[in-house]
Amino acid sequence: MSTPSARRPAITVKPDDVRYPALSRGFNQRWIAVPEYVRMVTTPQGAAAALSEAVNQPAADPARTRVTVRSGGHCYEDFVCGDDVRVILDVSPMCDMYYDAGMEGWCVEAGATNWHVYSHLFPRSGGALPAGSCYSVGLGGHITGGGYGLLSRQAGLTVDYLYAVEVAVVTEHRTVELVVATRDDPDPDRRDLWWAHTGGGGGNFGVVTRFWFRDLPTPPRHVLLTARSWDWKGFTQEQFTHLVGAYGEYFAAHQDPGTASGRLFTLLALTHSNSGRNQIGLVAQVDAESDDPGDEGAAAMREFLEYVDSSKIPDSKPMRSSAAEHGPIPDAWHPRLMPWLTATQALNGSGQNRCGKYKSAYLRRPFSPRQIEAMWDYLGNRAHCDYDNPEALIQIDSYGSAVNRPPRDTAVPQRDSILKMQYQVYWRRPNDTDPGHPERHLAWIRDTYQATFADTGGVPVVGGRADGCYINYPDLDLNDPEWNTSTQPWSQLYYKDAYSRLQRVKARWDPLNMFRHGQSVEPAPDIGA
Repeated sequence: MSTPSARRPAITVKPDDVRYPALSRGFNQRWIAVPEYVRMVTTPQGAAAALSEAVNQPAADPARTRVTVRSGGHCYEDFVCGDDVRVILDVSPMCDMYYDAGMEGWCVEAGATNWHVYSHLFPRSGGALPAGSCYSVGLGGHITGGGYGLLSRQAGLTVDYLYAVEVAVVTEHRTVELVVATRDDPDPDRRDLWWAHTGGGGGNFGVVTRFWFRDLPTPPRHVLLTARSWDWKGFTQEQFTHLVGAYGEYFAAHQDPGTASGRLFTLLALTHSNSGRNQIGLVAQVDAESDDPGDEGAAAMREFLEYVDSSKIPDSKPMRSSAAEHGPIPDAWHPRLMPWLTATQALNGSGQNRCGKYKSAYLRRPFSPRQIEAMWDYLGNRAHCDYDNPEALIQIDSYGSAVNRPPRDTAVPQRDSILKMQYQVYWRRPNDTDPGHPERHLAWIRDTYQATFADTGGVPVVGGRADGCYINYPDLDLNDPEWNTSTQPWSQLYYKDAYSRLQRVKARWDPLNMFRHGQSVEPAPDIGA
């Protein structure tokens, strides 16, 4: 463990610095900022000092006034790297994790990534957060949005284990305070600040510097991992309907985390057919102690594969192409038994540095026939037939089980879903000044999403079959009446009834609205009235 006093001071990167081009953007090459400087902070105290300096400086350009925070750089919209950004505070140098006896919990610094959880926290503690599979995603954003991954159906969300959070906040006098808030804090305002970081999203209340977790879940000793694919060529609409329908039905029927089938996690990558040249991908993992047929995990895996990869669809093959942001795993058609950490390493990935647009949905029930038909059409079979892009897809993750257990009080309101969807489309830009003609890619993902949820105003409205959207997959189209024709605003789609409480927290802890972006929490209008 490196102590804060032993670390280098904050580093300022200005436009003439060789590091500036790389540090003024994230993984999504769609967004490139031109800040006055990027400040690489190394300690919580350094973060507070850098924030104080930033909020009390005059802007050189009145069109660039925002101060933003970056952990891993995976923001899907322009919340961190927008045209109006003046300063980026980068907390990625703060990536330590250690046991804190005073807090009786494990401290995880906000610049750490999912990979640090697996490669550092697990070997030292024997526990792990149920975090995501993409190794380079920063925990500062991942945790504050709720956080989920392959262990979530057996262990819940990352925030279900969050005990405390440290945040640098800006007061109404433009001074900066470093506040530690805990789950059982005697002060109700600080307790609310903790709560807001259990699903309220990043970039809303201040600069998160550290998290503390108690009672970390123990990952399985071994898992069975399988990866399969189906060629699009020759796949009929009837077969597609059976595959997607069976997938949803299986998880609707298996929601008990006390059983192996209730812990089994999968992702189904419905790629664009690309004129029949692409593959549909499936990855599945379940805890098991052997691949013997009598093992509960092995039996659950076999039951799932027989139900979904059945004789009613074409024969599956080894996975030879990427599934979403995960690379191919060609040698796992037969489920392979391996240590949990080894399987996590096999799945780890973050995709190439490219432009991307994303959308999300929680599903409380399996897909309707009309939804499956819309997905079939827009994956290159009827609609947008002139659009061929092998990097366009709809990813459907299994969800629920332990996530849906009666939770502690958190800001994540979606606690009875069985599936989680992520619409994705990727493209390249030739250079920094050429965005790479995004219009046709944006048209595809917008039309596909709107068609899937045509019965509810083009979005997965709260209640009924769906239950809104995931704040960690932000989508500014939800603000636009052209694409959201429902009666539910973006805030309800993300937060449901929790939004009013988040607004009160915002007014208390960010009274000057220093932390703002296209979907930041708005201060409660009645505060101070």
